Amino acid sequence: MKLQLVPARQGMQWMRQGLRVFWRQPIALTGLFFMFMGLMTTVSLLPIVGTWVALLMFPACTLGLMAATREAVQGHFPMPRMLLVALLGAAERRRQMLVLGALYALGFAVVLMLSAISDGGEFARLYLNAQLGGKLDVETLDQPGFQSAAMFSLVFYLPLSALFWHAPALVHWHGVPAVKSLFFSIMACLGNWKAMLVYMACWMGLYGAVGMALMVMAALLDSVALISWTFMPLMLMLTAMFFCTSYFTFQDSFQNEVLA
Repeated sequence: MKLQLVPARQGMQWMRQGLRVFWRQPIALTGLFFMFMGLMTTVSLLPIVGTWVALLMFPACTLGLMAATREAVQGHFPMPRMLLVALLGAAERRRQMLVLGALYALGFAVVLMLSAISDGGEFARLYLNAQLGGKLDVETLDQPGFQSAAMFSLVFYLPLSALFWHAPALVHWHGVPAVKSLFFSIMACLGNWKAMLVYMACWMGLYGAVGMALMVMAALLDSVALISWTFMPLMLMLTAMFFCTSYFTFQDSFQNEVLA
């Protein structure tokens, strides 16, 4: 395994490759993404530990979406079992994936604690309360402290995301230990930061364009219901496409990929 550096324009190519593959198997890949969302939501509803169990499973399940994309690339139909393929393989790789999940949960907890710098922990408390079935009212969301803490959390989450961006794939397909996979992942993201920046900018542009198109259509048709009925399904479908493209960011960032 060797880090591979790519030009900035590759970021747009990653997006194109993922979209092409998605439309080869749109029903299967969308269905797997909704299974992923359903699994995360269901697990998070477990009393006391649900949120943390969901975070523990998150790296393994995102690897499952990447593995499903790889199946589609090879012309195969991605079966539902692909979602948990990272936990169905060799015992050592499964153990390392669970270690990775524990590290992710720990990192997420650190992000929530750091957000307390802005509002004394109110955002973290409300977030965890919402995960346990509590409600977030509009007044709370409009509070400056809450918004500031949410922005802090986003900023702190970016390095956590870079640490774990390639890590599940490195553990599953390369057999890299969990801690080392974090190092290689962030080095790949930093080494290809220009391509990653273009990649993220392309996705932000697509999300924004779809949202704007819906708003224009709703205005022309004088139908607010158009947005309420179509916005969330379209955003979720775009997110399913996004997860497909993440496979290509990994494939191009490392040479001599050894797939188990």
